[in-house]
Amino acid sequence: MKSLALFCAGAALLHLGGAAPVVNDPWHLVRYHGLDRNGIEVFLGIRYGQDTGGSNRFRPPKRPIVAQGGPITYMATSPGPSCPQPLGPWVPPITLGNITEVSEDCLRLNVARPKNTRPDARLPVMVYIHGGSFWAGNNHDPNIQPDGLVLESVRNGLPVMHVAMNYRLGFFGFAQSEALRAEGSENAGLRDQRLAIEWVRDNIARFGGDPHKITIFGQSSGGLAVGLQIMAYGATKPVPFQQAICQSQALEPGITGNFTADAMRALVDHVGCDAAQLDSAQTLACLRSLPMQTLLDSAIATYQSDIAHNIGDIWLPSVDGDFLPSAPSHLIRHGRFANITTMIGWCDNDVTFFTDPAIQTPADTRAFISSYLPDLSPSNLATLLSLYPSASFPSTPTLSSEFFRAARVFRDVLMTCQPVWYASHLARAGNPVYLYDWNQTILEPALEQITGKAGWGPVHTSEFAYVFANLSSYNVSGYPFKPTEGDRRLAVRGSRSWSTFAATGRPGREEGEMFRGFKEAFVDGGVEEEGFRVFVAGGPHEGLSAVSGREASPAVGAQRLAERCALVNSPEVIEQLRY
Repeated sequence: MKSLALFCAGAALLHLGGAAPVVNDPWHLVRYHGLDRNGIEVFLGIRYGQDTGGSNRFRPPKRPIVAQGGPITYMATSPGPSCPQPLGPWVPPITLGNITEVSEDCLRLNVARPKNTRPDARLPVMVYIHGGSFWAGNNHDPNIQPDGLVLESVRNGLPVMHVAMNYRLGFFGFAQSEALRAEGSENAGLRDQRLAIEWVRDNIARFGGDPHKITIFGQSSGGLAVGLQIMAYGATKPVPFQQAICQSQALEPGITGNFTADAMRALVDHVGCDAAQLDSAQTLACLRSLPMQTLLDSAIATYQSDIAHNIGDIWLPSVDGDFLPSAPSHLIRHGRFANITTMIGWCDNDVTFFTDPAIQTPADTRAFISSYLPDLSPSNLATLLSLYPSASFPSTPTLSSEFFRAARVFRDVLMTCQPVWYASHLARAGNPVYLYDWNQTILEPALEQITGKAGWGPVHTSEFAYVFANLSSYNVSGYPFKPTEGDRRLAVRGSRSWSTFAATGRPGREEGEMFRGFKEAFVDGGVEEEGFRVFVAGGPHEGLSAVSGREASPAVGAQRLAERCALVNSPEVIEQLRY
């Protein structure tokens, strides 16, 4: 296998030129100096929260203190450090990022806008929450850079701005204990995100953005974060945004389970802070007294141990009685969420890359799914697997039909059925909801070269190249890069449809290069799950499809989503999925 660094080196293109953009606040206390980059203007590393180290560790974020007597010049020309996480590159091509600097003083955000944006432009704003299993990632990974997205929005005649944030991750952002809960300090990472969105609401007008037209969007754990921001505080507080997009996650099994509690206990034991008294104020004080690097090293050492177990995310949000006042499923069932326009979707082969390629037999599939869903009863596990007959799945010379069967069960539980259930309740409350299935990728040649296996399909993150209109970021020496004209056209349609959603509340129009016929998911105001529609984005059968019946395309109908999701979203199974 070639060095991972090859995939990361040079992945982000940076072209500087022209006069540097400058933004003043209305009172001329702060002046931001940005950069001219790739035909847009960017302001990098803007602080939205104070240092989260020392006594602030785990605590809710605090707004920055603005010194009096300005103006203060802020050189917004570097994104600054990432929040604490493992250093080095991620596994390509799922991400191209390379983490080189971390610090607890990491609550920064980046603003990107069209060139020569006037202060009174009042452009729609897209606020991005990055993914990475709540364990890694930052606001400047090369494959989520917004330059192409912003440029395509301008060419489309509906220009938008873009903001991307850092937020606390892993142990630093999602530590759990009774002592933390008592002081209101659980879910620190989600609270960081909320403060960043509030910063956008309160400050984006000076950059030319509209504080009343904010769309939050995120992918993977970022999509989960968006789903949780919609239900934050049980909807007892107004949300600082008007629309949302959840890409490849909106909910997750295990939030009310023991994954994070077990990970917390393993880490506390590793650093010697008395795991037997995990919930005590003394243990919390011990954790706050240790150097960041000591805690980070212990988090890394215990992350994939037998104790901190989960195929998916380990450091998960918690039901803290405040930010999440009750289990997500309870909040959704009782309509305790913000009433906003939402788009939710998944990639067609979303989790093949995270499924064990050694799966060969029905017993292997059963073991894999039961490991992922440890609280699912034997009878429900048997019923679930019976809905996915082995004979209905293809194979490749290097991946078995049972592998694809396991991957589809995994995808439906995490990426498809739970979001559909959430969407149906949003729609029942009278909110427009759009569903999509992303069915095209440029990652397949690189995945085949890296793994030696073929047939992965449109995997997790496949939409990035198109939504961010950044195909060229995947053109890295040593790896295949074979975009077709169809890929280039989809980058235009996909990117413009996302920004059009931010601008108009609808993902596409019937004129211009955008998705055509992308209509609301629930027919004629109906909200029964068996009646929903999905827009297939990309691939040979792009367009709107019912999930069953005469209006279902063969590819969508064969997925049996209505039937399969009916089981996954049944009250008994939801309880056993622990969310």
